[in-house]
Amino acid sequence: MDTAVLSSWLHLWHTPGVGPALFRRILEQYGTPEAFLRAPRGAWRELELRDEAIAVLEQDAPPPGVTADLDWAASDRHHILLLEDPGYPPRLRDIASPPPVLYVVGDPQVLHWPMLAVVGSRHPTPGGRETAKAFSAHLARQGLVIASGLAQGVDGAAHAGALSAGGLTVAVTGTGPDRIYPGAHRSLAQRLVAEGAMVTEFPVGTQVKREHFPRRNRILSGLSIGTLVVEAAARSGSLITARRAVEQGREVFAIPGSIHNPMARGCHRLIREGAKLVETADDILEELGAQALVPAASLPSARSASVGKGPHDDASGETEPDHARLLEAMGHDPVSVDQLVGRTGLTVAMVSSMLLLMELRGQVASLSGGRYVRL
Repeated sequence: MDTAVLSSWLHLWHTPGVGPALFRRILEQYGTPEAFLRAPRGAWRELELRDEAIAVLEQDAPPPGVTADLDWAASDRHHILLLEDPGYPPRLRDIASPPPVLYVVGDPQVLHWPMLAVVGSRHPTPGGRETAKAFSAHLARQGLVIASGLAQGVDGAAHAGALSAGGLTVAVTGTGPDRIYPGAHRSLAQRLVAEGAMVTEFPVGTQVKREHFPRRNRILSGLSIGTLVVEAAARSGSLITARRAVEQGREVFAIPGSIHNPMARGCHRLIREGAKLVETADDILEELGAQALVPAASLPSARSASVGKGPHDDASGETEPDHARLLEAMGHDPVSVDQLVGRTGLTVAMVSSMLLLMELRGQVASLSGGRYVRL
């Protein structure tokens, strides 16, 4: 990319008060940031720019942040995508206010894959956390990229689930590309960018600010063909993501829960408003149809030699033959986990994990007393 062109885009992006909407107006009126920067001061006034912004534009040198961005982009795994670039994610370009500048750590090609946003509470129930992880693992095995916001709770479980299945995952953050928030997810971020990506519209050095997260949410939904809400309180940032998805013409899915669970109220509200109720991960695949299809040669299991597992292998060592053996051992009467361990010789952890996945697939149902029955 031409450094002068990139610098002009970054110069405008670092100008105070120039957000995505105003940046797009400038492009529509002037064609390029270079043309705008060469325009007379009176033209800047016509766009109702603040005095602070005009003072920055009048300087001979670009803002200091431009140099920081260019230095950051010198690394092989760091990329800056401009709205006009052929490599800019097409789904994101189609939203009402796409980021004019996108900072990517990892593989920017992943942003062109069919992607599902998985979002939910930062403080989910244990069941909600397990559901987010299991859904994400199953969908990642089918080739979907799992996108989330790297936050605590459901977000972290979604990323971890995709990675456990040998799949790809994308984190959309509300800070600069050189910052990891929360810090507890630094290791998770390093794992996901090894083959996936971390994405933000905020320049290098941008700290955590509350107002950044709603902006982050529109990118998360805009990159994705659909958004799944696992658990959410009645007032939740996850509901903002879901509403952005609706505005962008994307599918919204919600997992129902107990009427006594406050973390289910947001999902129930979305369902009342028209979100699709899902009970299994396959419900999502069925609804998305051809949108979710990816070439077989591009599936995560084919791309990742480092994983060394087939598409039906799980990080815990479970395989499809194990699942078939467990189903056969269930028979057609209710059974407990201990009974299944005795019949199959599998460990308690493996049986419990497989039962959760089978329940999500609609193969088994859980009963009172910790028993399961084959459907």
